[in-house]
Amino acid sequence: MKKRFKRIASIVLTLFVAILVLAGCGKSSSSQKAQLKTPGTLTIGLEGAFAPYSYRQNGKLTGFEVELGKDLAKKAGLKVNFVPTKWDSLIAGVADKKFDLALNDIDVTKARKKNFLFTKPYIYSKYILITKNNSSIKKIQDIKGKKIGVGVGTDNETKAKKFGANTVPSSELATTIQLIEEGRIDGTINSREAFLAYKKDQPSAKVKGIVVPTSEIKPAKVAGLINKNNKGLKKKLDKALKALRKDGTLKKLSQKYFGANITKK
Repeated sequence: MKKRFKRIASIVLTLFVAILVLAGCGKSSSSQKAQLKTPGTLTIGLEGAFAPYSYRQNGKLTGFEVELGKDLAKKAGLKVNFVPTKWDSLIAGVADKKFDLALNDIDVTKARKKNFLFTKPYIYSKYILITKNNSSIKKIQDIKGKKIGVGVGTDNETKAKKFGANTVPSSELATTIQLIEEGRIDGTINSREAFLAYKKDQPSAKVKGIVVPTSEIKPAKVAGLINKNNKGLKKKLDKALKALRKDGTLKKLSQKYFGANITKK
C-alpha cells in the first residue's frame, strides 16, 4: 500500500514539474516573439514634418527615417505603415502600443531606457547652436538668459536649460529659424545634420551654425523606440539594422540626406 502511494505521489510530482517546465517554455517563447499592432505590418510613428528625417515632398512622405523604416520592414519580412504624429504624442503612442516603433531622431537617454527599449543606434549626432549671422552668441555658454526655441520635452530643451537658457516652445526647425531671423528668439539647439540639410535647401537663410564641442555636449545616439515589453521586436529589428549596416544601406541613406556618413561612431 505504501509502495503504491509513493508511486502515485512520484507520478503526480513528475507531472507537476513537467507542467511548470512547459509553462515556462511557453512564456519564454511568447516573450521572444515580435508583437505587432497589425499582423505582418510594422507600424511606425514619426512626425513627418522634420526634414531631412521625415517630411513631405509633393505631398509624399519621404526622408532618411522614412526610407530607413521601409528598409527595416523589408529586411524583417514585413509590410510598413507610417503614422505621422506630433512629437508630444509619439513616445506616449509607443507606450500605449499605437505604434510598434517610433523613428524620429530620438536620442537614447537613461530616463527613456527605464521605460522603453531601443534598437541599436543608427545615427551618432553632434549638436549645433543656430543663431543669426550677427548674433553676439559665439559659444554654448552664451545662451544663458537668452530666448532659445526648442521642442517641448525634447533633449534639445534639456540641453538648453542646462546652460541656463529661457526656452520657448517651437518644434519645427523651419519655423524656429524663421523666429530667429525675425528676432523673436535668440537661437535654437538642434542636430548638426538637420541644420546642414536645411541650409542646403535654404542657402539664403540669415543664420549660422556653431558646432557644440563634444566636451560640452556628448554626441547623441539616435535609435528606434520600442515598447518595453516587446523584446521580440527589438531582436528582429536589431538583426535587420545589422544587415543594413553591413550591406552599406545605412551609409548610402546618410550620404543622400546629409552629405556625410553620420551612422558611424
